[in-house]
Amino acid sequence: MTPNQVTASGLVLVALSSAAYVYHHSSLAFGLCLAFAFTFDALDGAVARRTNMSTKAGGYFDAVVDRYQELAVFAAIGWVADLWAIAMFAFAGGILTSYAKARTALEIPVKNDGWPDFFERMERLVFICVLLAADGVATAMGAASPWILAGGFSLYAVLANATALQRISRAFAMLKRADGKQP
Repeated sequence: MTPNQVTASGLVLVALSSAAYVYHHSSLAFGLCLAFAFTFDALDGAVARRTNMSTKAGGYFDAVVDRYQELAVFAAIGWVADLWAIAMFAFAGGILTSYAKARTALEIPVKNDGWPDFFERMERLVFICVLLAADGVATAMGAASPWILAGGFSLYAVLANATALQRISRAFAMLKRADGKQP
């Protein structure tokens, strides 16, 4: 498989998992399926490096697919748990985290490794999988509570937006320094 095929496969798996969650409402199954599907998020880069097929277009494709994956997951959670407002807030955090660096790169050169943020994509993926699994386990044990998913998803949304604000602040400082160097 090419790196882009791995990326696309991950998107298909996330979309199918999200659709299945809308149908069966099992948070545990959704969390486990997402954990498997999200492994493709890490594999595409490894495949690209291993096969010497790393490209700017592939990196761009991966970033766009990441946003669609988040959208599919959050739409499914919003639909099943009727948490639309939280889903929108969570999605905004991921989008703005990504956008802050991308928009800065249009103004000044930036390095990928110079953005050590608090709640980065991998942490967000693990968090959402663990949250869904915990909600599913609680439900299976007869301890179902709408607060597990709602509370955890709200925490996710707050942390994602805090990370976006962290990144926006860093970008603003970098741009101000760049402005000071110009005549």
